[in-house]
Amino acid sequence: MADSSPNARTSRGQRVGAALVGIGALQFIAAMGVVQAGYPGYSLLTNYISDLGNTALSPWHVVFNVSIILLGVLAFVGILLLWTAFPRSGLRPVGLFLLLVASIAAILVGVFPENVNPPVHDFVSLMVFLPGGLALALLSATMRPATWWSGLRAPSLVLGLITLVSLAYYAPTQTNNATFDPGLIERLIVFPILIWALAVSALVLSRPARLRLAVP
Repeated sequence: MADSSPNARTSRGQRVGAALVGIGALQFIAAMGVVQAGYPGYSLLTNYISDLGNTALSPWHVVFNVSIILLGVLAFVGILLLWTAFPRSGLRPVGLFLLLVASIAAILVGVFPENVNPPVHDFVSLMVFLPGGLALALLSATMRPATWWSGLRAPSLVLGLITLVSLAYYAPTQTNNATFDPGLIERLIVFPILIWALAVSALVLSRPARLRLAVP
């Protein structure tokens, strides 16, 4: 049973999970920066994030696609290890299951770049965006004042809502290419999830480790 009281300590597995989630997010952010720098004329406002993995246009598409696959793998394993660190609640399994779905979808985004299989790529991208945003909003409700997660409650809700509201605008306008600055809007969908992942990682790793009792 998880103990999320203010004085609770984290287990070794939970700390490993937090590290994996944080590393996954950091390496993906770094990879995006590197690939953007090597992509001639790339615009943060008008280019999609997935353009970085386009095998026909992005010079370093391999870096991006491997990075997002790694993000999905590390996030999936990390969430499983972190499961008991989150406050016990009926919403906990729902929120964390949604994050597992988003993690698997992130792997598939890298396996199916936008120009290789556009319909599959679009679907798995949505399966990163929608479950990810919903998960943040749902998990915020579990972060009650009596737990050491309470400081992340409001930020989780705000970040989840930014993702969901941005997606609500983004998805319908994609059908007729009417999205205003699609690159910017897509980043408003994705970056709240990445920021949340880094915040969760930092929070868990900042907690005191659970003491291991020596067996005589």
